[in-house]
Amino acid sequence: MTTNCILAQAPVTRRVRAYFAPVDRATKTPVFFDPASPSTFLLDSPPSPWIDLGWVQQLSRQSLSKSKAVLTGNPASTLEQVRETLEAQVSLEFLSWSKLTMALATGSQHMNVLACANGVSPSADGGQAATAILVELGATSSVIPLAAVELAKFAPGEMIAVDSDYAGQTGFVGWPVSGAYVRRPLTDVDYVRRITFNVAVISQVTSNGLLLAQPLPGGIPQVGAKLQKICGFVDREGGSFFQEWSGLFILEGTQGDRICFHYPRLQTIAEAREGSVLLDSKHKDGLERIVLKGHFMALPVTDALDGERVLSYRSFQPANHALI
Repeated sequence: MTTNCILAQAPVTRRVRAYFAPVDRATKTPVFFDPASPSTFLLDSPPSPWIDLGWVQQLSRQSLSKSKAVLTGNPASTLEQVRETLEAQVSLEFLSWSKLTMALATGSQHMNVLACANGVSPSADGGQAATAILVELGATSSVIPLAAVELAKFAPGEMIAVDSDYAGQTGFVGWPVSGAYVRRPLTDVDYVRRITFNVAVISQVTSNGLLLAQPLPGGIPQVGAKLQKICGFVDREGGSFFQEWSGLFILEGTQGDRICFHYPRLQTIAEAREGSVLLDSKHKDGLERIVLKGHFMALPVTDALDGERVLSYRSFQPANHALI
């Protein structure tokens, strides 16, 4: 007698979507993804503080954890296994260049190139910046009110950084995303705005302030925050700071199913890396797309459910009416 068994098909996907959220570096508190609420995590509009980094390619997950056999008896035989080490790595290629993808693809500080004052000496990180402008009360993550006399200094399409003055503090700096670790007090009052992730593009200049093309990643600026124009980004190889973020990679199935790889703590372990992809494989000397390469090490967290130390979570949400 034979039994007919209908098996659920393996998910079919096209691409991988990447999302990152800042880890609180001072407390080592990550951002957790809850697989029990898939309907609240919209791919095109993820809940805060997750940041959508678009499609990525060449996602590779590698477990380097090691187990060890516990031997007993004579002759010795395996009684059980214990986990000896926990280690995992993730690598991928970002298909877009942005403030955050550049930061994730480098191992150290990633900085904003502040617009310089006239006649300053050149510097590899950007020279002395033009004087910062105070943000008026009533700012939101998308609207930056300024004094009327300051509005003429800005135009749509320009980039700005919004954060507080540096006041000699040490340790992790940058709010709410830590962009650097300062070991001894500095003298650059603009240092926090050099490393802040609170950046945006101006979409419109009104009679009252600046409208931003996208909300500031850090949300509403702190009282007393100032802004400066930025003309690009710069990172460097070396230094003692490591980028650390919570990572989430989602594969959307063609039938409505979804696979999610969640890493609460990912630290960049490679220096600045990039590669090229030929746009036309038939012509070796044709146009090339320059892609950023990210390589990360997963750091452990303690699962509040049972106190176990874990590196990552893999969740699967079947399609409606799919066999389980």
